Amino acid sequence: MVGSVLMQRMREESDFDGIEAVFFSTSNAGGKSPAGNELLDAFDIKSLATCDVIVSCQGGEYTQRVVGPLREGGWKGYWIDAASTLRMADDAVIILDPVNRAVIDQALSSGVKNYIGGNCTVSLMLMALGGLFREGLVEWMSTMTYQAASGAGAPKMLELMRQMERLTAAGNATGSADALIVEKAVTAEQRAENFPAAEFGAPLAGSLLAWIDKDMPGGQTKEEWKGEAETNKIIGSKTAIPIDGICVRVGALRCHSQGVCVKLTRDVPLADLEAILAGSTPWTRFVANNKADTLRDLTPAAVSGTLTVPVGRVHKLRMGPEYLGAFTVGDQLLWGAAEPLRRMVRILREWKG
Repeated sequence: MVGSVLMQRMREESDFDGIEAVFFSTSNAGGKSPAGNELLDAFDIKSLATCDVIVSCQGGEYTQRVVGPLREGGWKGYWIDAASTLRMADDAVIILDPVNRAVIDQALSSGVKNYIGGNCTVSLMLMALGGLFREGLVEWMSTMTYQAASGAGAPKMLELMRQMERLTAAGNATGSADALIVEKAVTAEQRAENFPAAEFGAPLAGSLLAWIDKDMPGGQTKEEWKGEAETNKIIGSKTAIPIDGICVRVGALRCHSQGVCVKLTRDVPLADLEAILAGSTPWTRFVANNKADTLRDLTPAAVSGTLTVPVGRVHKLRMGPEYLGAFTVGDQLLWGAAEPLRRMVRILREWKG
């Protein structure tokens, strides 16, 4: 899905103009490429090594298989990757240029060759709240995520659709207008042995899953661990800012949402905080903290397929004037995945270092 969205965005932004693009495939070498020529074998190290820049959306296993042989063979090109494999490597930068362009420029000047897209929820959080980090206002943060099925890949999104169909059919089969009768039938269907849940391991439709990725020491999942590790690397923080929370898979098809609690480094008037958030990036949209604006603008249904990253429900929390609450939504297939990759290609084209 990320590769498809990446190709769409690169065409829309004319990113292929002025470059010689060669397309590789792990499963269809010899087939027809998006440019109409032949797809090359993505495991052919010699062919890959002829490229100045390689952009990969193939996943971590592919990265592990080809990057080592490429570098060992003397390849000096730029590797741009959506997979997490190299994110935390010392010789790699996590790319999110509206937030960390200075970090990227410094890396280019220093000869760094690996530029990796970040975790989707981390990238979307920084697109929404980057202004607070830029102003040194974040002492620590707790973030609770509501992550869409498509963030786990196309097969899981399609399984969610099949689950929705089964639950709708079960509810309709009751022929009843009694909500409790319909609920009972739907719950029984969710618990049926043949309910389609091979991808997620449990029903997601009409439910949620409070576990994403593998477990880590201390009770975290790896998805939760990435919040602190990747945020601090992206912004180039010299002193790690603590970030933790719970990552949850919900029945949205597209767009990740998250509620955050920020412990500010000092008390700042709410109006000033709103202005700082609104100026986080050109794509950040501040949503006033009222019901009408929130329901219209701060939902996956409103944001899906757009580059806008709204942030709303902004208010001081009852714990004290240095505690801020907020909620944000963003399309994880765009700023959470494809967009930083295509923008890195353009940065390399324009780099004059």
